[in-house]
Amino acid sequence: MTLFWISTLILVLIALAFFIVPAFVGSNQDRVASRDELNKAFFRDRLGELKEESSEGLVSNPDELEAELQQSLLDDVLESQTQQNSQFKPWVLIPGILVIVGVAYGLYGVVGNQQKVADWQQTVSKLPQLTQRLMGDNAAPLTDQEMEELTLGLRTRLHERPDDATGWLLLGRIGMANRDVETAQGAMKRALDLEPNDPGLQLSYAQTLMMGGQPGQIQLARNMLTHLLERDPDNLQALSLMAFDAFEQADYQAAIQYWEQMKSQLSAGDNRINMLERSIAQAKVEMSQAANPSPGVRVTVELGASVSLPAQGMVVVSVHTADGAPMPLAARRLPLSRFPLTLTLTDNDSMIPDRLMSKQSELIVRARIDSDGNVATKEGDWFGESGIVPLGGETTIIINTQY
Repeated sequence: MTLFWISTLILVLIALAFFIVPAFVGSNQDRVASRDELNKAFFRDRLGELKEESSEGLVSNPDELEAELQQSLLDDVLESQTQQNSQFKPWVLIPGILVIVGVAYGLYGVVGNQQKVADWQQTVSKLPQLTQRLMGDNAAPLTDQEMEELTLGLRTRLHERPDDATGWLLLGRIGMANRDVETAQGAMKRALDLEPNDPGLQLSYAQTLMMGGQPGQIQLARNMLTHLLERDPDNLQALSLMAFDAFEQADYQAAIQYWEQMKSQLSAGDNRINMLERSIAQAKVEMSQAANPSPGVRVTVELGASVSLPAQGMVVVSVHTADGAPMPLAARRLPLSRFPLTLTLTDNDSMIPDRLMSKQSELIVRARIDSDGNVATKEGDWFGESGIVPLGGETTIIINTQY
């Protein structure tokens, strides 16, 4: 900020110079100089006339007349200098100087966004502290405002140091946390271009490609993960991403194999074993349903453009009777991953054995983003609802409404 004010001061001084300098060496000095030249010309002409008159004998005292003429010229020069000094008054420049300074800084105060510049510089100064909190295990989670400040600070640093692979990686992770796929992919790609042989960056970039959901991007992610597993077959993160992708593609047998391989690498008592066992059990249920399909409803869940996802949470998809009764016939909870989500709900997802959805001819399907694990909805939750769907039919739900 100091450099900015010094720069503005220099520019204002230059503007003042264009205003003040002509006052000292302007038209008044030019008029005085012209008058002096004219008086000298008259002196030379009159001196020549005196010499001619003296040679013709018309004057008897040419020396006295020449001395008087010289004295007259000297008196006129002194008078010109006195007039010059008396005419120029420096204090008359003060109003103009004040106007120039006032207009320059006043105009900047109106349209210059000085406060935004100050806020931006303050945000950049907090970058080390925010980064430490983000990376710390026991630090309090960053608020949405702090995440925005961290993003702004990172972008500023990366503008100054575009070859900072760690900075691009951190920006990519922030984009992933904010579900900003475009930012996440662009940052991770930049980091990978700088460090193409870094396995961690390859994993992170593959994850952002899967978030995008485009077929070409997903295939590129699969290829990257396959090459990683060829070099490091026990890479847990790569195995997890491959298992997730296989499950999403309904290749449940491949998903089970990946999860079993992960499970075999974990020591007894690891908390992740229970999670893997639940995932394996869910995949087996899906395989059983695929082999013995029962009447159900196929649902595709899409996310509205205005929806802001929480950092963590679940998607709850539930089936209700056609009259819109709040108690669901069947429901399933899915992790927040990429959208759209596609699933089929059947009697295997029933909440109460005596109330099977297969006994209904028409149904309504609802989808809700659950951020706290509580079954009850709360103010601010995002949700979407289908129209009436026949049993065995399919529907698309767009989550775009808040309670």
